[in-house]
Amino acid sequence: MDNPAISISERPQAERIVHLSQAERIIQKLALAQSNNDRQTDPEVAPLFPGFRFDTRLVSGITPIERDGPLDTYIDRPKGMRGWIINLTVKGSGSVSDGKDTWVVEKGDAVLFPPGVLHYYGRQPDAECWWHRWIYFHPRTFWHNWLSWHDRRQGLFFQSKLDTDLANEIERSFNEVTHWSSFADMLSMELAMNLLERILMLCAKHDQSGLVREDEFDERLLVACKYIADHLHQPLRIQDVARQACLSPSRLAHLFSEKLGKSILRWREEQRMQFACQLLMISNTPIKHIASQVGYDDPLYFSRVFRKYTDISPKAFRRRYEGS
Repeated sequence: MDNPAISISERPQAERIVHLSQAERIIQKLALAQSNNDRQTDPEVAPLFPGFRFDTRLVSGITPIERDGPLDTYIDRPKGMRGWIINLTVKGSGSVSDGKDTWVVEKGDAVLFPPGVLHYYGRQPDAECWWHRWIYFHPRTFWHNWLSWHDRRQGLFFQSKLDTDLANEIERSFNEVTHWSSFADMLSMELAMNLLERILMLCAKHDQSGLVREDEFDERLLVACKYIADHLHQPLRIQDVARQACLSPSRLAHLFSEKLGKSILRWREEQRMQFACQLLMISNTPIKHIASQVGYDDPLYFSRVFRKYTDISPKAFRRRYEGS
């Protein structure tokens, strides 16, 4: 974990030291974990390996791949993931494929993986290393237009050769996201999300095509999403949401399907489950009370929905993150 005593104003000068020490610490941990065969128990190391379940709102880190090292394998997820991943190369070069074509990414290149697209990437064969920072996340609703870059290749988005100042600024923000997301409290997670928002805005501004145009996004959808998020614990009437957004129920349903790719009820269920995951990670509140906090009167029904979303029970999910 980065030293929390380093102030925000001091971090630009300390960034290179923090960046190297973090990667070197991970390399040392990997060597120890390999010998003990317990790599999956370390919360900083486990996400670097295939099979890790990214079932929380945000996970961030750096993957220091060295030739013939323990991480020198290809990540292969044929169906992608539930959330998004943004990837920034900070050293060496990597290879990213869509199953047909392959692209090389180098220092200063960014890749955005939407949900459900193939993940197949690793160290570029001719390179000695590939270090890349990454953030797995579930976006806030109003980020929609920042997640569609001009350079789209078979479902993946690319930004190549960012200028040095911008690349350094984005890398510092990546480091801050990793720092704050390592703490198990709500405010730290919100800080991480705000810093991620800044990364996406910088990339959208650089890309230009990500700028919001009036005909692309209906701000009334944001009003509806905020109303639903503020009332997750209460029964939902579509008519009430539509009234808040000054839309008809049918128009509101159409906007959710067109812009978010899911129904109103499906979106609310995902928000409830993300909130439940956070509460299970950061508190000892009884599960039946968490069920009530996110809008389920029946704890057994809540557990069934939670299992459908994460593939494990709320109790098992909490147990997985105890001590991390």
